[in-house]
Amino acid sequence: MTLYHLHKRKRLSGKAYFSFPAPSWALRLLDNIILGVGVVAPAMMIPQIYLIYSTHNATGLSPISWLAFTAFDIPWIIYGLAHKEKPIVTAYTLWFFSNGAVFIGALLY
Repeated sequence: MTLYHLHKRKRLSGKAYFSFPAPSWALRLLDNIILGVGVVAPAMMIPQIYLIYSTHNATGLSPISWLAFTAFDIPWIIYGLAHKEKPIVTAYTLWFFSNGAVFIGALLY
């Protein structure tokens, strides 16, 4: 669905996509907000990671689920790189490491 939307937008506008950073101040602000969310949201996993490794207890965590979360970040990173979308690359790279840390903790403990 996303690729269809991008293709349709390109066809209708007849122009190239907005560059990053965007040309208008409102879109630049939105880009910065999304980039901030992309950094802060994965950082919210730090307390969970700290708890797992400090108590050596991962009771209730499914390693299979956390492996899937980690693996599903890879296509998003590739997509972001292919489309040169800095917010997507940043967010999903951070999610990859956060989810990977929880996965390893779930395996170890």
